[in-house]
Amino acid sequence: MNIPPILTLPQDRQRIAHRAGCRATITCALGAFVLLLLSGCASHFDRVQPIRSAFFDGNLAAADEALEKQLKKHKGERDVLLLDKAVIELASGRPKDAERLLRKVRDHFDDLEEVDPAREIASMLSDDKVRPYAGEDYEKVLIRALLSISNLMSNGGDAGAYALQMVDKQQQIMQRVEEKYKDENQSAVLAYKQVALGPYIRGMLAEESPLTLNDAVRARVQVAKWEPSFRDAQSDLQRCEHEVPMHPGHGALYVFALVGRGPIKQETAEVPTQAALLIADRIFDAVGKRNVTPTLAPVKIPQVVNFVPVADSVSIRIDGELAGNTATLVDIGEMAVRQQEAHYPAVIGRAVARRVIKKGILYAVEEVADIEKGSMVSLAVMAAGVAWEATESADTRCWGLLPDTIQVFRIELPVGEHVITLRPSQRMGDFGTPAQTRITIDEGRHTYLLGNLPTSQFVGELLTSSSSLDEDTYR
Repeated sequence: MNIPPILTLPQDRQRIAHRAGCRATITCALGAFVLLLLSGCASHFDRVQPIRSAFFDGNLAAADEALEKQLKKHKGERDVLLLDKAVIELASGRPKDAERLLRKVRDHFDDLEEVDPAREIASMLSDDKVRPYAGEDYEKVLIRALLSISNLMSNGGDAGAYALQMVDKQQQIMQRVEEKYKDENQSAVLAYKQVALGPYIRGMLAEESPLTLNDAVRARVQVAKWEPSFRDAQSDLQRCEHEVPMHPGHGALYVFALVGRGPIKQETAEVPTQAALLIADRIFDAVGKRNVTPTLAPVKIPQVVNFVPVADSVSIRIDGELAGNTATLVDIGEMAVRQQEAHYPAVIGRAVARRVIKKGILYAVEEVADIEKGSMVSLAVMAAGVAWEATESADTRCWGLLPDTIQVFRIELPVGEHVITLRPSQRMGDFGTPAQTRITIDEGRHTYLLGNLPTSQFVGELLTSSSSLDEDTYR
């Protein structure tokens, strides 16, 4: 006797009921999942805008207050916020506090150079914001640059050591890049070059003693080799090799200027990649048994953004007489863009891999639950997939209060007190509001002065080594 299979095989009925239950559960879960995903949140770029705006307006108290609020709310952004706080502390005349913060982040970035596999996997299921931010290569070098400058302004004795760390770190990074790309991407290797500020500071310090002039010569040679476009490279070398570093009754003034708004990261859509993924989706969907989540949400990546500087340099007047203008030694904006272009293929690769993994997970869910192609449950899975992909956002964490360039100027001055006036300058001449301070020149010694000029006005106070306050005094 022929009995219908559905009656002879109870396990089939159980399997069908189980699948129906799975589909119902999946539908409910996906609904909640979509609502959760669509809630969204602001990006780092959006959150730190009040900090940047207040800083560039010269309102350091408001910038610090806004920063402290973000520190309490977003622990994953703590390091970059502390870097911004260090710049605020330096502009506020507290170089020792700035140095302390910079050291803390430097050490943490070094610890994070070891890859965490669990975090890497988690980032494939979400986006790169779940990964601890270990700093861009240029940021790691510039931490040591500002450590050296901060130490100079607090009459510390570690500026030379920090300058040497700057050189060593850049060499480590370049070696890692060469090993990673080798013959695959020579343009990535060429995108990295040594930052000349390290040997500049070492040569500067070595000139202060007749016993270390040979060291000064070697350092000045490095500066000329690493940054041949630096205006003062040859004159500095000439002085070290053939002239008296400082004449009797004189000392030297070194002016450091942090000029312009430095690079930041902003989210952008990678349209060609998104189009290619969408075409691949449609091809696979046409031949596959299950629906594939269409690539409707844009593929988002971080893009380095530079700003056109308001001032080209800083003019220096000493006791009312024009002494000259600062010259660019480090172009941070160019450095950041060059390094981003080197790593661009890897950034795109991570974004594509993340999309493929997410589509694969949802396809596997449909396969396990035996969801019929085109059914309501299948459409719910697709909707959840689109929402999942739409919640991806680019990792825009970065050191947002860096300058665009680090500029320097040196002049020999008679012993005694002098009035120094700094003013923004362009090719057409000086403009904007001047900033003024007094310095004291000691015989045979160096005096250092620092000004922060992100826009058309100096932010904070002019900081000098000859008048640095004790830490307990200025707190």
